[in-house]
Amino acid sequence: MTDIYNIKINSLQNKAIDLFEYKNKYILFVNVASKCGFTSQYKELEELYKMHKDNLMIIGSPCNQFGSQEPGTSEDIEAFCKVNFGVTFLMTEKIDVKGSKQHALYSWLTDKALNNSKSSSVKWNFQKYLVSPEGQLVDYYFSITKPSSSKITKHLI
Repeated sequence: MTDIYNIKINSLQNKAIDLFEYKNKYILFVNVASKCGFTSQYKELEELYKMHKDNLMIIGSPCNQFGSQEPGTSEDIEAFCKVNFGVTFLMTEKIDVKGSKQHALYSWLTDKALNNSKSSSVKWNFQKYLVSPEGQLVDYYFSITKPSSSKITKHLI
């Protein structure tokens, strides 16, 4: 099993993110897009983050692999999220979440051989992956699962 905290990824501002900073917190990873039917989930994600930020970090990863629904630059994405949804949780650089150029983070999230829990494939924007404070994959949730769903929040209490 690979340790999720060793995976390298940059922020939307192209600064290195040290996932180890979030050890002892839940991390909810979400592949996000600005032009998707689920884009309004940014609002609930921000509310969830504000409500649980003592023990939760949300990390959004912009991805343009589903319907080309995230065509913008890092600057466009950052402005869109702040202006429309007041996003304060962490946003990564734009990445691939599936396929031959899949980012190492999503390789870990989707491959049981790496996360020691379960394998999955990312079906669409706003699929969510919850990682425990100990760095274990708890579960994943398809786009239709709202961030405020008890399937997710029951772990945060």
